[in-house]
Formats: sequence, structure tokens, C-alpha cells
Amino acid sequence: MVLGLKRNEVRLVTHDDAWKEEFRQVKANMVKSTSLDSHQIEHVGSTAIKGIMAKPVIDIVTGIESLEGDLTELIKGLKDCGFYRLKVERPNEIVFAKFTNEIVFAKFTDETFESKTHFIHLTKYKGTLWNNLIYFRDYLNAHPAARKEYENIKTTFVEDSSEGIAEYTDSKEAFVKQILSGER
Repeated sequence: MVLGLKRNEVRLVTHDDAWKEEFRQVKANMVKSTSLDSHQIEHVGSTAIKGIMAKPVIDIVTGIESLEGDLTELIKGLKDCGFYRLKVERPNEIVFAKFTNEIVFAKFTDETFESKTHFIHLTKYKGTLWNNLIYFRDYLNAHPAARKEYENIKTTFVEDSSEGIAEYTDSKEAFVKQILSGER
């Protein structure tokens, strides 16, 4: 199983069913090391979508009651699982086509912190970001034509450029908005 991307690198690999098992193992470790229940942890992103090429990074949405308050124990538990809180925080920014609050954590291949293998998107349980990420995953898994179209958008970008994660994300934005708004 291939996992890991360097900062600002955009690379797609063939879908690997081992990603699902990797997610299960990480989820079990998160449940054991934190106060989270399994229903608060979901596999999202392209590695959770059947059969499409994806960046080799496992995306995990983790829902909690509130991002306000003391998160010290949760952050310690996630660190015990190998996740480090990134400085990227998105309070009230448009993320995944909606205003949201999010704290991002990453797991790396080694102590150089150069190559990320996993992301945790910590957000409000059943809030906007939580719902959008899960809806998008489920929609694409249920609609093969939309899944293929999404893959084509991704591969077209990568054919033209191997860098620019912000540009890569922007290239998918209109499609994501159409799915989330129910236009498809």
C-alpha cells in the first residue's frame, strides 16, 4: 500500500482496497487512545470512494460536540496515535463549499514531517463539514457516472501539474458544489 505526499505535492495512485483496512486500524487505535466513540470517526475523501484514483492520503472526519473548550486530552490521545495538530485552522472559512470550523491533524511517514499519510478533520459532529464530507463520499459511491466524472477532473489536473494543492482543490470545487447543492 502506497501512502504519503510531500507538502504541496499532487499525485494520484490507483485505488487500493488496503486503504479501507488502514482506516479501520487507525480508527480502532483512535477509539482506544481517546474518549471518541467509533460513530464519531468516518473515512472520507477519495481513498473512501470505490475504484477511483486518489491522492495516497487517508482522510478521516472526526466529530465532537464542540471545538470550543479544553481539547487537551483529545489532542494528547491523537498524538499518541501519531497525529500532530497542524497550524491550519479554518474558523468560519468556506471549506468543502460551506462555512465551517475545523482543526486539522496529520500523521507523517517519519520524524522529518515531510510526507503526510493521514489527515484528521476535527469538526462538529453532524455539523456542516461532517455532513458534507459524508454525503459527498456516499453520493459518489452510489453513482458510478459521477464517480468517473470526479476522477476525470482529478486526473486532468494532474496531467497538467504535479504541484499546487490549493489549485488542485480549486479545480474540483464546482463539481463538489453541484453534488452538495443537489444539482445532480
